[in-house]
Amino acid sequence: MALKQISVFLENKPGTLSEMTGALAAANIDMRALSLAETKDFGIARLIADDVYKASNALKDAGFVNSLTSVVGAMIPDEPGGLDKLLKIFHEANINLEYMYAFLGGDSVDHAYMIFRVGKEMEKEADAVLAAHGIRVLTQEDVNQI
Repeated sequence: MALKQISVFLENKPGTLSEMTGALAAANIDMRALSLAETKDFGIARLIADDVYKASNALKDAGFVNSLTSVVGAMIPDEPGGLDKLLKIFHEANINLEYMYAFLGGDSVDHAYMIFRVGKEMEKEADAVLAAHGIRVLTQEDVNQI
Protein backbone atom coordinates (compact mmCIF):
# COMPACT_ATOMS: atom_id res chain seq x y z
CA MET A 1 0.00 0.00 0.00
CA ALA A 2 1.60 3.18 -1.13
CA LEU A 3 -1.04 5.61 0.09
CA LYS A 4 -2.07 6.62 3.59
CA GLN A 5 -5.56 7.89 4.23
CA ILE A 6 -6.56 9.94 7.25
CA SER A 7 -9.80 8.97 8.96
CA VAL A 8 -11.17 11.74 11.17
CA PHE A 9 -13.92 11.13 13.70
CA LEU A 10 -16.35 14.05 13.76
CA GLU A 11 -19.21 14.85 16.08
CA ASN A 12 -22.42 15.11 14.04
CA LYS A 13 -23.25 18.78 14.71
CA PRO A 14 -23.20 21.99 12.67
CA GLY A 15 -19.75 23.44 12.05
CA THR A 16 -17.64 20.40 12.91
CA LEU A 17 -16.64 19.68 9.31
CA SER A 18 -15.77 23.34 8.80
CA GLU A 19 -13.61 23.25 11.93
CA MET A 20 -11.77 20.26 10.49
CA THR A 21 -11.17 21.89 7.11
CA GLY A 22 -10.16 25.10 8.89
CA ALA A 23 -7.48 23.26 10.83
CA LEU A 24 -6.15 21.81 7.58
CA ALA A 25 -6.28 25.18 5.81
CA ALA A 26 -4.40 26.85 8.68
CA ALA A 27 -1.68 24.21 8.31
CA ASN A 28 -1.54 24.80 4.52
CA ILE A 29 -2.71 21.25 3.77
CA ASP A 30 -4.19 20.49 0.36
CA MET A 31 -6.86 17.78 0.41
CA ARG A 32 -6.75 15.68 -2.75
CA ALA A 33 -9.79 13.52 -1.99
CA LEU A 34 -12.52 13.52 0.64
CA SER A 35 -15.29 11.14 1.59
CA LEU A 36 -17.76 11.68 4.42
CA ALA A 37 -19.91 8.99 6.02
CA GLU A 38 -22.23 9.62 8.90
CA THR A 39 -24.33 8.00 11.54
CA LYS A 40 -26.73 9.63 13.97
CA ASP A 41 -24.09 10.80 16.44
CA PHE A 42 -20.82 11.01 14.53
CA GLY A 43 -19.26 11.01 11.11
CA ILE A 44 -16.04 9.75 9.61
CA ALA A 45 -14.22 11.93 7.13
CA ARG A 46 -11.73 10.01 5.05
CA LEU A 47 -9.20 12.08 3.19
CA ILE A 48 -6.10 11.92 1.10
CA ALA A 49 -3.80 14.89 1.66
CA ASP A 50 -0.64 16.24 0.07
CA ASP A 51 1.25 15.83 3.37
CA VAL A 52 -0.44 13.09 5.36
CA TYR A 53 1.72 13.32 8.49
CA LYS A 54 1.56 17.11 8.72
CA ALA A 55 -2.22 16.90 8.20
CA SER A 56 -2.65 14.23 10.87
CA ASN A 57 -0.64 16.27 13.37
CA ALA A 58 -2.56 19.47 12.56
CA LEU A 59 -5.83 17.65 13.15
CA LYS A 60 -4.58 16.17 16.42
CA ASP A 61 -3.40 19.61 17.58
CA ALA A 62 -6.88 20.97 16.78
CA GLY A 63 -8.48 18.28 18.95
CA PHE A 64 -9.62 15.86 16.23
CA VAL A 65 -9.22 12.15 16.79
CA ASN A 66 -7.77 10.65 13.61
CA SER A 67 -6.00 7.56 12.38
CA LEU A 68 -3.94 6.57 9.36
CA THR A 69 -5.05 3.71 7.15
CA SER A 70 -3.34 2.09 4.17
CA VAL A 71 -5.38 2.30 0.97
CA VAL A 72 -4.88 1.48 -2.70
CA GLY A 73 -5.05 4.31 -5.19
CA ALA A 74 -5.52 3.57 -8.88
CA MET A 75 -5.84 5.55 -12.07
CA ILE A 76 -8.71 4.32 -14.24
CA PRO A 77 -9.99 5.36 -17.66
CA ASP A 78 -12.67 8.04 -17.38
CA GLU A 79 -15.04 6.26 -19.72
CA PRO A 80 -18.13 4.10 -19.49
CA GLY A 81 -17.12 0.78 -17.95
CA GLY A 82 -13.75 2.03 -16.65
CA LEU A 83 -14.58 1.25 -13.04
CA ASP A 84 -16.33 -1.98 -13.97
CA LYS A 85 -13.15 -3.32 -15.60
CA LEU A 86 -11.16 -2.62 -12.46
CA LEU A 87 -13.79 -4.16 -10.18
CA LYS A 88 -13.81 -7.33 -12.30
CA ILE A 89 -10.05 -7.61 -11.79
CA PHE A 90 -10.56 -7.46 -8.02
CA HIS A 91 -13.41 -9.98 -8.27
CA GLU A 92 -11.34 -12.45 -10.31
CA ALA A 93 -8.51 -12.14 -7.76
CA ASN A 94 -11.01 -12.67 -4.91
CA ILE A 95 -10.11 -9.32 -3.33
CA ASN A 96 -12.89 -7.87 -1.19
CA LEU A 97 -13.42 -4.11 -1.05
CA GLU A 98 -14.43 -2.57 2.26
CA TYR A 99 -15.15 0.85 0.71
CA MET A 100 -14.08 3.10 -2.13
CA TYR A 101 -14.37 6.66 -3.38
CA ALA A 102 -13.30 8.63 -6.42
CA PHE A 103 -11.70 11.95 -7.26
CA LEU A 104 -10.65 13.87 -10.35
CA GLY A 105 -7.71 16.16 -10.80
CA GLY A 106 -4.65 17.06 -12.75
CA ASP A 107 -4.41 18.13 -16.36
CA SER A 108 -5.73 14.97 -17.97
CA VAL A 109 -9.41 14.55 -18.76
CA ASP A 110 -9.12 10.91 -19.84
CA HIS A 111 -8.83 9.28 -16.42
CA ALA A 112 -10.16 9.36 -12.89
CA TYR A 113 -8.67 8.23 -9.61
CA MET A 114 -10.11 5.68 -7.21
CA ILE A 115 -9.26 5.01 -3.60
CA PHE A 116 -9.92 1.46 -2.35
CA ARG A 117 -9.77 -0.03 1.11
CA VAL A 118 -9.17 -3.76 0.99
CA GLY A 119 -8.74 -6.19 3.84
CA LYS A 120 -5.35 -5.92 5.54
CA GLU A 121 -4.35 -9.41 4.40
CA MET A 122 -4.93 -8.40 0.76
CA GLU A 123 -3.06 -5.08 0.63
CA LYS A 124 0.08 -6.21 -1.22
CA GLU A 125 -1.87 -8.55 -3.47
CA ALA A 126 -4.23 -5.76 -4.56
CA ASP A 127 -1.31 -3.57 -5.67
CA ALA A 128 0.30 -6.49 -7.52
CA VAL A 129 -2.92 -7.57 -9.25
CA LEU A 130 -3.62 -4.04 -10.52
CA ALA A 131 -0.05 -3.57 -11.74
CA ALA A 132 -0.16 -6.96 -13.48
CA HIS A 133 -3.21 -5.76 -15.43
CA GLY A 134 -1.50 -2.54 -16.50
CA ILE A 135 -3.40 -0.32 -14.08
CA ARG A 136 -1.34 2.46 -12.58
CA VAL A 137 -1.21 2.20 -8.80
CA LEU A 138 -0.82 5.61 -7.20
CA THR A 139 1.97 6.55 -4.85
CA GLN A 140 1.97 9.46 -2.44
CA GLU A 141 4.24 11.28 -4.88
CA ASP A 142 1.64 10.83 -7.63
CA VAL A 143 -1.04 12.29 -5.38
CA ASN A 144 1.15 15.30 -4.62
CA GLN A 145 1.42 16.05 -8.35
CA ILE A 146 -2.29 15.80 -9.11
